Amino acid sequence: MVSNETIVKEFILLGFTVTFHMEIVLFCLVFIVYTLSIIINVTIIIVIRTEQQLHKPMYFFIGVFSFLEVWYPTVTVPGLLRGLLLRLKDISFGCCMAQFYLHFALGATENFLLVVMAFDRYVAICKPLHYMLIMKHRNCLMFSLGAWIGGFSAIIFLCIQLSQVTYCGPNKVDHYYCDFAPLVKLACSDTRHLETLFFMMSCMVILLSFLLIIVSYAYILTSILKLPANTNRKKAFYTCASHMIVVLIFYGTTIFMFIRPTSDKVHINKMVSLFPSVMTPLLNPIIYSLRNQDVKMALQKMTHCM
Repeated sequence: MVSNETIVKEFILLGFTVTFHMEIVLFCLVFIVYTLSIIINVTIIIVIRTEQQLHKPMYFFIGVFSFLEVWYPTVTVPGLLRGLLLRLKDISFGCCMAQFYLHFALGATENFLLVVMAFDRYVAICKPLHYMLIMKHRNCLMFSLGAWIGGFSAIIFLCIQLSQVTYCGPNKVDHYYCDFAPLVKLACSDTRHLETLFFMMSCMVILLSFLLIIVSYAYILTSILKLPANTNRKKAFYTCASHMIVVLIFYGTTIFMFIRPTSDKVHINKMVSLFPSVMTPLLNPIIYSLRNQDVKMALQKMTHCM
């Protein structure tokens, strides 16, 4: 019987195998994008919080989403920057497990928040007369809290199981953060049950959330097509377009990364994961907020006052 004692106490995150000059270029690009994403998301949170005209359910969820987009890249990107600039790539076993948990918990939370935001648009368009009753502030808080609790609960059992696996060397993780596939490759005990659990959990969280969003937008599209005036249709389409763009970007990369067998995904995921970890936290607030007239007016007002 194999003991659950962990022999490896420290991992080495290999990151990207590039030349020194390319490391500097990659560091500068990632640092600029990461800094901009933090600044823009924090600004949106402040604007939505302070401007009375934005105290509506849709903007409340955008604020919660921006708060998530501050923390999601922060779990992995600073470690990537540290490795690129200082070439310090070591990470303790405990920190590695914490990074794994937070990264996937926040990812699951984003899935659930996108479902909540799709439900908000469904109620706004399909049940407009009941919108303020259904989406009152207390309910919005409960929906958001449910998404966060659900996201952080979904990954606990898998993280506990992963931390109890025997790692007896080598300790080099072929990634820039503690991802599931490269960690499983380092295990010297049987991990087939873990791979099955991870695949099932990914399918449940990602595909179920995506299915709920698709169903919501099927009802939304049906309701929009029943609207009599073209102007009303355009306005309804416009209010949903931003959310749909974010959904397509998020699920396009997420499904590609996780709804595949573990064995063939390590090297590809390392490159693809830069997009959801680095780029989307910058793109999402731009798509969601800076295309929105109310938010742009609030930003102009705040800038003028400053």
